[in-house]
Amino acid sequence: MDIGCVLMASGFGRRFGSNKLLAPAGGVPLVRRAMETYAALPFAHRVVVSQYEAVLAMAPGFGFTPILNEAAAQGISASVRLGTAAMEGMEGVLFAVSDQPWLTPESVARLLSAFRAHPGRICALAAEGRRGNPAVFPADCFPDLLALTGDAGGGQIIRRHPERLLLVDACHPRELSDVDRPEDLQA
Repeated sequence: MDIGCVLMASGFGRRFGSNKLLAPAGGVPLVRRAMETYAALPFAHRVVVSQYEAVLAMAPGFGFTPILNEAAAQGISASVRLGTAAMEGMEGVLFAVSDQPWLTPESVARLLSAFRAHPGRICALAAEGRRGNPAVFPADCFPDLLALTGDAGGGQIIRRHPERLLLVDACHPRELSDVDRPEDLQA
């Protein structure tokens, strides 16, 4: 089953106070940690969507096709639309954020296995019953993903189709923690 990966890296980092994607977590920039995590997994196609040249420049070194997001000011939906458009022919697409420094390839592999076992479902990593990121959407959701607008991502589609959601426990709850402020990197 061909599954693609869209790493979303277009955020403005307003709560962080600057572009957090290049902030170090354990000495490694957040976006590089994310690329390393997803590069270790068997995706048929990987893209990174970003408005930042430094992020796009590092993408090929980790097996990602860089996609410039000139519409980042429109919100998350711009990244989702660009990423989805690049996944033609895939049977599913995983959407990932770039600010989860404790996420492991093992948890993502668990998510991919669940999707392969339940290909009609929307599968999302979870901790303690709470949905988090990343999430995998089957190809029949691509039209809905392409139609998103504003600062809305795949969560909007999940809320429309809760019966399709399958939560997959991460190996450890901390893996779903993201970085919103500089002090989050100290945790």
